This record gives sequence, structure tokens and C-alpha cells, in this order.
Amino acid sequence: MDSFKTIAQNGEALIIERKSKFIATVYQVQTVEEADLYMQQLRKKYYDATHNCFAYQIGENDEFQRSSDDGEPQGTAGKPILEVLKGEQVKNTLICVTRYFGGTLLGTGGLVRAYGRAAKEGLLTVGIIEKRRIRLFTLKMPYTLSGKVQYLLGERNYVIRESIYLEDVTFIVEVQVHEEKAFIKWLEESTNAGIDILPGAYDWIEVKL
Repeated sequence: MDSFKTIAQNGEALIIERKSKFIATVYQVQTVEEADLYMQQLRKKYYDATHNCFAYQIGENDEFQRSSDDGEPQGTAGKPILEVLKGEQVKNTLICVTRYFGGTLLGTGGLVRAYGRAAKEGLLTVGIIEKRRIRLFTLKMPYTLSGKVQYLLGERNYVIRESIYLEDVTFIVEVQVHEEKAFIKWLEESTNAGIDILPGAYDWIEVKL
């Protein structure tokens, strides 16, 4: 997997629906055990709530998906929260929507809308990012070529993570994994093979969506 979407940070959001309070708490989680631990903490924090409904999807291919209505009518709480996660294609994320009953029944349709809206508001609050796998390339060149190479990289929006000026000039450049071969070919042709191009370690970068 060369890229995937997840949340930028943990956080929470609140909506009011017919005097019922819906608090959406959103966490980034890497394992089912981590999600279970967060749910234990939330149940203690909101021990007096009417319901603590949740959903999560975890894994490279969303292998682990679970949702809970926590006493609400079947399919009215956990499922709409999970559908929000699926719709946004957000991985490794847990959303718990805590409800404090306000005295007015919402009906099944109203519950589905309220839990879904709370989950969406939670994602809006924490923000969504895309994680992209990149490879770091070390470019070594004489000073006479450094200006040209810097211009070429900037023209194609390649990020220079580090610049080192010693006897030669060295740029450490971020290249997305699916662009590696094309990057090498393009740079060799553009500089008449006048620089050394050394592939290095893999890493991840975060891009705000």
C-alpha cells in the first residue's frame, strides 16, 4: 500500500438533536486492542450517558471492522457511524458517539441521521490526511549544476528535505514510490547524466486533504 487516508489528530465534536446531546470522539488506532482500550476509557468517562455507540475500521485492507449500537435499535447507531468511515475511506480510525437522551424520541430514521451527522462532524473537527509512502533519493552534483537541479525539482514540486554544501552539493529529495524509475530517467536526461542519483530509505509523508 503506497497511500491511505486517516485522521490528522484525535479530537471530539458535539451536536444537539431535539435536546439529545451527541458527542463524537475520534481516535487514530493501530490495533483492535487499542480500540478496545479507548472504548473502556470512554465508557468510564461517560458512565452516565444513555449510550456509547461506536465503529472502527483497522488494517491495510480494513480487515477489522466492528460497530456497536450499545442498546439503540439495531442498525441505527453503529452502522451509520461505520458507513461514514467507509464513505470517507478512512483507515485505522475509531469513532465513538456518546448520547445523552434529551427527552424526545427521534425514531429510527432520526437516530440514523443523528449518529451519522455526529460521526461526520467528528471527522471534520479532527481533519483527514493522506499518508504517502516515499523514497528518499540522495543527489550529488558539482556546484555548477546545483542551481539547475534545484530549479528542475521545484518545477515538478519535488521536496528537497535536506541540502548539504561541502566539496559537492547534496540534495535529499522525497520521491513517491510509484515515480522512482521515471524520476531517475527524467533527471538523468535533464542533466546529461551529470549527477549521482542514489536511492535510499523509504519513509511516509502526511498530506492534508
